[in-house]
Amino acid sequence: MTEDRPVLVVTEADDLTADMVITELNRRNVPVVRFNPADIGADLTVSARFSTRPAAMTGRVRTPSRSADLTRVRAVYWRRPQWPAFAHLQPDDARFAATQVRFGLGGILYAMDRPLWVNHPLQVAAADYKPAQLALAQSLALSVPPTLITNDPDEAREFITSTPGDVLFKTLRWTPYTRDGVPVTGWAEPVSAGEIDESIRVAPHLFQARVDKMADIRVLVVGRRTFAVRINSTLLDWRRDYSALTYTVEHIPDRVTTALHTYLEVQGLVSGSFDLAVDRAGNYWWLELNPNGQWGWLETETGLPMSAAFADLLTEARGERR
Repeated sequence: MTEDRPVLVVTEADDLTADMVITELNRRNVPVVRFNPADIGADLTVSARFSTRPAAMTGRVRTPSRSADLTRVRAVYWRRPQWPAFAHLQPDDARFAATQVRFGLGGILYAMDRPLWVNHPLQVAAADYKPAQLALAQSLALSVPPTLITNDPDEAREFITSTPGDVLFKTLRWTPYTRDGVPVTGWAEPVSAGEIDESIRVAPHLFQARVDKMADIRVLVVGRRTFAVRINSTLLDWRRDYSALTYTVEHIPDRVTTALHTYLEVQGLVSGSFDLAVDRAGNYWWLELNPNGQWGWLETETGLPMSAAFADLLTEARGERR
């Protein structure tokens, strides 16, 4: 039996990955309080008090079935929370209420003095910028494919024509997008110089040399543990069709593992999902970090104890600020 210090799991209602971790925490008799910020109101209340005596903030979060003293929270698993939109309110009222929730509920959680965050949302946000990712990966001697980020059409054309092999266009950030009412996704796609026109001046675009890859590698780091999975596919972007994929456990070189752990330490993160590519010569190439990526299906496919690793990390937290 662990000491009675709860773990907060902050995520959307339907999150099978979070369910896997909660199941592991339940096996360890660790109390869990799960909530979604979008439920603020009757299904979620939060209170905090500040004064000179005691000097520390006190507070509590409550759901219909659980309650947690915020001074005793062991760890926070910040998964995929949804913030309220208040669609029933007038637009100005909705914007006002949504801002109060982000800076009220969010601020209270951020003000907690002792829990381990997996991961802190402010650090997740800072780690999500691809240009900064590329610069940090490069500084850690990870192999980075030649990449250009620009809104200059002439520079884009020059990069495409001067780069050996294919050049891919990739989005800088996934964004919900519909065309004629149909959801679409920005896959990695080959691009030619002839496709570049003046419209790219509207926003920066990311162009990257295509790696002649044998396979994609998804690496999940959880605390000091590393799980690497080879994703075998004939697709340029394996996310297009999960049914066409096969998986094998990968053993990546120690120098790559060390660099990935150092990467997270620099970013102030304790976990992250890295996407790499391995070429025909066996070299590993950096593609990107998702600081809060999906991994649950990989545990199902490979049997790797990923959810147990998260439960261990959250359980072993002793309240040190991270």
